[in-house]
Amino acid sequence: MINKLLIVGCGLIGSSILKKVCKKKIAKRIFVFEKSKENQRALKKFKLKFELIKRMDKKISECDLIVICAPLSEYEKIFLACNKYSKKNILITDVGSSKKDIITKINRIKRKDIKWISSHPIAGSEVSGPLNGYENLFLNKWSVIIKQKNSQIKEMKKILKFWKLLGSKTVTMDAVQHDKIFALTSHLPHLIAYNLILTATNFKVLNNKDNILRFSAGGLRDFSRIAASNEIMWRDIFFNNKSNMLKVIDLFIKNLKVFKQDIKLNRKNLETKLKNLKKVRQKIVLLKQDTSKPDFGRI
Repeated sequence: MINKLLIVGCGLIGSSILKKVCKKKIAKRIFVFEKSKENQRALKKFKLKFELIKRMDKKISECDLIVICAPLSEYEKIFLACNKYSKKNILITDVGSSKKDIITKINRIKRKDIKWISSHPIAGSEVSGPLNGYENLFLNKWSVIIKQKNSQIKEMKKILKFWKLLGSKTVTMDAVQHDKIFALTSHLPHLIAYNLILTATNFKVLNNKDNILRFSAGGLRDFSRIAASNEIMWRDIFFNNKSNMLKVIDLFIKNLKVFKQDIKLNRKNLETKLKNLKKVRQKIVLLKQDTSKPDFGRI
């Protein structure tokens, strides 16, 4: 059991951690720091045993584990506060979706005796805020634990155990590998969603006689759900994983141009290509990353 835990930032992810920690009694005492007044009001309605703190100051010195659930752009301020107030050998983890650049940046400024094992739970939703958090958000979802050169086995084991207690399956990888994988599997799909909604909006403006959004088919509706995600979080992810994002964007544009030519020239190989790409869905289901059940509500 953790003696004293601090959750920094209590939106969807932070509040889901809070609910599970309280449910399973993973920590004796829990502190929550949340800047948003709206989120503070929501948290006060929770019938959970925790202390909402107003400042990142002396309370930090009491904590054994800190979980950062704030946007990447807030990390520097948080670590500077930890430098000033945290006790020696404090253990810190986080839930950020981009790793290499932020780890490099923070390692330059953080106190050497602060132990930071970065994490990335592959769980979430387009909705945000503590009212949308739920205790089983991480159940059977992957949590990636980042191994750095100076990562110690003892601290790694503690963070792996923490995510397992929350219900996650865990895997370790380095920051470079992580950022390459999630640039393609998560970050690019979100950027495509934003761009598709922008395109639909532009098309609506150009053809104002057609109410495009009114007749949104399942595809556009699903992309609009993704594009409803938190804008600050995704701005930070795109900027912090810039080099990988630029590479996958270029590859996407290259493939899109080929599809354009296939359609333009009525190429016979288009059907075969679509049939082969359809098999990827089967692999995702076999890997238990989704269910094969049709979602009739989205047809």
